[in-house]
Amino acid sequence: MAYRSAGKRSVEVAEAPRIFDRDLQRRRRLRARRAAPVDFLLRHVARELVERLLLVNRSFSVVADIGTPGDALRALMRPQLAAADVIAVDPLALRWRRDEPLQVAADEEALPFADSSLDLAVSALALHVVNDLPGTLVQIRRALKPDGLFLAALLGGETLTELRQAFAAAEAEIDGGVSPRVAPFADVRELGGLLQRAGFALPVVDCDRVTVRYATPFDLMRDLRGMGATNTLVERRRTPLKRVIVQRVAEIYAERFGDPDGRLRASFDIVWLSGWAPHESQQRPLRPGAAKARLADALKTIELPAGEKTKKFD
Repeated sequence: MAYRSAGKRSVEVAEAPRIFDRDLQRRRRLRARRAAPVDFLLRHVARELVERLLLVNRSFSVVADIGTPGDALRALMRPQLAAADVIAVDPLALRWRRDEPLQVAADEEALPFADSSLDLAVSALALHVVNDLPGTLVQIRRALKPDGLFLAALLGGETLTELRQAFAAAEAEIDGGVSPRVAPFADVRELGGLLQRAGFALPVVDCDRVTVRYATPFDLMRDLRGMGATNTLVERRRTPLKRVIVQRVAEIYAERFGDPDGRLRASFDIVWLSGWAPHESQQRPLRPGAAKARLADALKTIELPAGEKTKKFD
């Protein structure tokens, strides 16, 4: 347990489970950036995020890009947000980019913003690897001004299900057990509930599947390394993979997920989150009993008292 000060009281706060090795994540992201980064998925998501932002009839003055790897998203947003201050929040900011005037080296789980200081918060392909996503969402909602917007994309659902299944089958067959190789991903329903719990108004969650085809599973693994997205689970196996398991993974992957032309499918489920900081001007559901017309009248049916059964007619 951790304790936080609340005036003269100490409040006990349960710590989030440690699923990911965040230090290892940063090292692998930095390694990917210094090499030849693989960013096709990030660029796809960045274009889609900007298109969604264009549908919002609103101007923004202070914007935070939270954790998005690189600057692909900010580069696409600049023409639309030319008059805004766009702050890059990245644990690696000072070790990578020095030409952006507004950058903050901060962890996504410990945001440095004051309450009600942002008009817009965006994030692309970063929040699925935080240990305390509920806490991060609460921090983002508090940092938004009333009626401020949060728009993010993260990996979820059945992302990399093919690779997960191939590894599980190969290890169970050869070693008689399974070790965690692919990170767990939240589904749409869970993420919608987290937005509501964090206090966002008008929450919306939807999912797009991006299917990428590869010649071999090794090409997929090479791309994951170039994305800085290899296994950083705390409970991962530390010993090197056996050659026989790697070979069996490739065989199972080809058997189960190969297309007629011999290429292999890899699924990436992009889950989109949006929500607004509450404001009195937003639409709200009516209070129970506040309706001005009876539903039975609108449907032209007979309303029966509670508990009374309808009659059957032959």
